[in-house]
This record gives sequence, structure tokens and C-alpha cells, in this order.
Amino acid sequence: MSNVSTDPPGFELPLQLFQGFRALIDDMHAELARQGHPDMRPMHGFVLQAIGRGGTNAVRLGRRLGVSKQAAAKHIDTLERLGYVRREPDPADARSRIVLLTERGVDALTRSARIFDELRARWAVVLGDERLRALEADLRKVAPRSGFPLDIPGWFGGQ
Repeated sequence: MSNVSTDPPGFELPLQLFQGFRALIDDMHAELARQGHPDMRPMHGFVLQAIGRGGTNAVRLGRRLGVSKQAAAKHIDTLERLGYVRREPDPADARSRIVLLTERGVDALTRSARIFDELRARWAVVLGDERLRALEADLRKVAPRSGFPLDIPGWFGGQ
């Protein structure tokens, strides 16, 4: 009797999950580019989500992303240059500026959400509705229930 396991090595699981994540993100950005947002990058999506509809400042943005205030400011500069955000005086703090999504930023997030729905539907065709729902349910069982973290850039070693 052999003690050789037929299970794949444990390190494959996070890599396969990451490949699935990467495939979804890459496909979403390719479609987003076709829909008028060719300058959007994966990091931009995290930043726009972290800014949110209510806006934020560089310090809070950095905290949400898990990066320094300086790194957050660089992201803001880039997104402002691309027309996705604008800065305005912060009514709660005269020394600070608030960063708000522009119409273009809201459009990018709205389109991204629709595209993710389409990509999920494509996965349902490949895997089957039941298996996809089961996969999602299983991931909910093993993933923390603290919501969807936006600090992935910092977690991956951002500035």
C-alpha cells in the first residue's frame, strides 16, 4: 500500500485562486478599454472603490488601501490627470482637500460592475450555474467575513 497522496500540493491552491482572480481582472479591463476606458489599470479600480461616492482625502485613502499617504497622493495625481477624480476643498477641514469621483470615474465603476456580471455569467456557462454557486458558497465559508478589503495594494507590498 502506497502513502503517495493524489492531492495536488498545497501551494497550488492560492496560485489557482490568484489565476482565476487575474483572469477576471484582465478580462474586465480588456472590455473596459473597449468601452472607453483604455487607461484604467487594476490598481485604479481599488483606488476608485476606496474613494467611493462620498469622497475621501489622501490620508484616509492611504489607510483604506494599506499604503502611505504619499503613495495614495500619487494614485490621486494619476487618476486626476486621467479625468477619473477631482480635488476640492474639504468642507470638514480647511487644511485638507477632498478627492471626489468625476462622472468619468463613476462611469468606469458602473461599467466595471456590469462587466463583472457578464464575466460571472461566462463562468456559469463553463462551470454550470450550480457549480459556480457552490464555488462561491464554499469561498464564503473559508474567506473572512469582514467584507471586501481594499487594502490589497498595501498587502501585496505597495508603498
